[in-house]
Amino acid sequence: MRDVIILGGGVTGCSIARELSAYKLDLLVLEKNSDVCEGTSKANSGIVHAGYDAKPGTLKAKLNVRGNEMMGRLSEELDIPFKRNGSLVLCFEESGRATLQRLYDQGVANGVKGLEILEGDAVRALEPAVSDSVVAALHAPTGGIVCPFLLTIAMAENAAVNGAEFLLNTEATDIRVISGGYEIDTDKGTMQAKVIINAAGVHSDFFHNRVVGKEELKIIPRRGEYCLMDKNVGDLVSHTLFQLPTALGKGVLVTPTVHGNLLTGPTATDIPDGEDTATTAEGIAELTAKAALSVRSLPSRSVITSFSGIRAHEEKDDFVIGSPEGFPGFFDAAGIESPGLTCAPAIGEVLAEQVAAYLKAEKKSDFIPTRKGIPNMALAGPEERSRLIAADPRYANVICRCELVTEGEIVEAIHRPVGATTLDGVKRRTRAGMGRCQSGFCSPKVVEILARELGTDPAQIRKNNPGSEFLTGYIKEDI
Repeated sequence: MRDVIILGGGVTGCSIARELSAYKLDLLVLEKNSDVCEGTSKANSGIVHAGYDAKPGTLKAKLNVRGNEMMGRLSEELDIPFKRNGSLVLCFEESGRATLQRLYDQGVANGVKGLEILEGDAVRALEPAVSDSVVAALHAPTGGIVCPFLLTIAMAENAAVNGAEFLLNTEATDIRVISGGYEIDTDKGTMQAKVIINAAGVHSDFFHNRVVGKEELKIIPRRGEYCLMDKNVGDLVSHTLFQLPTALGKGVLVTPTVHGNLLTGPTATDIPDGEDTATTAEGIAELTAKAALSVRSLPSRSVITSFSGIRAHEEKDDFVIGSPEGFPGFFDAAGIESPGLTCAPAIGEVLAEQVAAYLKAEKKSDFIPTRKGIPNMALAGPEERSRLIAADPRYANVICRCELVTEGEIVEAIHRPVGATTLDGVKRRTRAGMGRCQSGFCSPKVVEILARELGTDPAQIRKNNPGSEFLTGYIKEDI
């Protein structure tokens, strides 16, 4: 019987794993997909929210502010890109000023620092591209942007270096209470643990309700669609631009990304299928029209891809964190929707403390809190490039022209702790395929490198999960 099994390898599960890896525990992360960061965590805005949205006193409010505070130190320890670019909530009508003031008051109550309400001309002085119809805005200088992929992957790598085990392509199908803990059925066999942490995203209500024996939680899958624009328009705005929120969320945003692109979205559509990440003509048209309200001359022709993600909205509209009464050793991290990415470090901190106290676990004396990222030839200076190429000539072989990703970086991504085994895994770690041509040039080479480094047939290499193989056979039988 293990000490701890975490269900889910998204940003929340990986944050919990990293925090728990500081203790002397036998720790396993179960993830049904081919990689960490394959679900909700891979398809979100990458926004580090300031903390004015949530109602004071809620878990969302408390953990948002704490997670925001943690992000700077975390980005340094894990060597990931993070920028505190600030955010603006745009008000387009005089009638909206009361709502803007309410957000300001909530933020002050939640402990958000530096908030101020700006008049329209002051907003346009900060952001010249902002619409002429903006009459005022809430400015939150502590808002930021981060790479959701690299944050999740970095925490997983750091947890693995500190002893956590990651079991991918393994789906948990049922859970039950046993003497001294819990038993989980998976498609790879049955497993037992003293503690189960339920970080299963849109499926977290299933595992919670199986344990407590009643329909106590209800997760509503909420799909959000996005458009990503080319780097040649990435400097259109410098702040993250929100619109006054609606009942379905914070509305459509326009934001730069830490990698230099421009992002718009998301929409908010409740759907029955938590795995349905399709994009729709209606959704893209909606977000394009709404985004155009925030900025003048939105460069929609520069869109290089669209995508969607699923938010795990709990019907009570707050996070569910901790152990339900009467079920010691079972801990929820459920209903983690926006601002879940921002809150993830704080959720990990809280649950690690609770689990460690329950198990009476001791802290490790040799815990390693830092992690060094993959070398980045696109950002490296001449001396760093020369040093890398001298050590390994594969750093001179450019595979992805759009993002200037080399063979050396791809090989490094494959052989890291919790390394890449798919094209999407390589893409999220190195950005190979993230550029203007969207992997049209580099994907055959990446397939070749993956097959070589993993010692497998190229026909076995997938985009992500089983069924997404690129190659189906040889054209000539004698090859």
